[in-house]
Amino acid sequence: MHSQHQLEALRTAIPYIRAFKGRIFVIKLGGALCEPGRTLDHLVEQLALLYQLGVKLIVVHGGGEQANALGERLGVKPKLFAGRRITDADTLEVVQMAFAGTVNTNLLAAFRKAHVPGVGLSGLDGELLAVTKRPVQSASDPRTGESRDVDFGFVGDIDDVNTRVLHQQLDGGFVPVVCSLAADSAGQIYNVNADTVAARIAVAIEAAKYFLVSNVDGVMRDVRDPSTLQSYLDLTELRELIDSGAIGDGMLPKLAACISALEGGVPRVHIINGTAQDTLLGEVFTNEGCGTLLVKSREANNEVAPSAADP
Repeated sequence: MHSQHQLEALRTAIPYIRAFKGRIFVIKLGGALCEPGRTLDHLVEQLALLYQLGVKLIVVHGGGEQANALGERLGVKPKLFAGRRITDADTLEVVQMAFAGTVNTNLLAAFRKAHVPGVGLSGLDGELLAVTKRPVQSASDPRTGESRDVDFGFVGDIDDVNTRVLHQQLDGGFVPVVCSLAADSAGQIYNVNADTVAARIAVAIEAAKYFLVSNVDGVMRDVRDPSTLQSYLDLTELRELIDSGAIGDGMLPKLAACISALEGGVPRVHIINGTAQDTLLGEVFTNEGCGTLLVKSREANNEVAPSAADP
């Protein structure tokens, strides 16, 4: 019976394998998932299976937790306002070491263990990302009610994405593993929001899917109640949920990146919990899915190829 169930599961997956072979998936991994160990190994094993089935993968990673830990060891305390990192010169040096060094290398080692040819990149490689310094802007801290003009320091906003280096790696059978550093035309290095990097790359490279993989199950009406998980939302429904105040502050910037991906032409965005068993494969290869599927509109979604979590 067990083998029969496995065969049936394989038959169920065949339409998805056919639909996505040769297509590009962009996967954004939260920094908390990038620590060496069972969780990262299990995630990479799932990515390895997708790779072996012919899906082209681009992995973008964060690393805020690792940067904070490294900064603490070096005596550089994180500077935050309203949950957003202020990157002064000392902090920039720390994030360079953490993002392009520790986190990126650990991910490549996990891919090596899974026999997947990963290639470490940043936004500087092949002029992948063109950025400019984020201007001083007004910001409010919802916890304290404080509002003020904030100079975020060496934080860059993306002006353009040049996908040439990504296509060269993908065409060569490699998996680009991208950290969220970039530089302007003068060579000044900037820290860039990893969710934004992943979403902009997904749009520019015309990805079939964008996955936001973190340690939350998806979009919920009540974060204290897992039963309120929303398995399927279009942009209208998502914005209504945001306007209702049901979504916490920490999730809002991530959803902003998801919205920009959908508005930029990515057909489907998936939010899944990377710490749970086989969520990535379940989201790709089953109708039920394991997290939240976001689409631009329900009507348009019914006109394209099959996807996990389609109603």
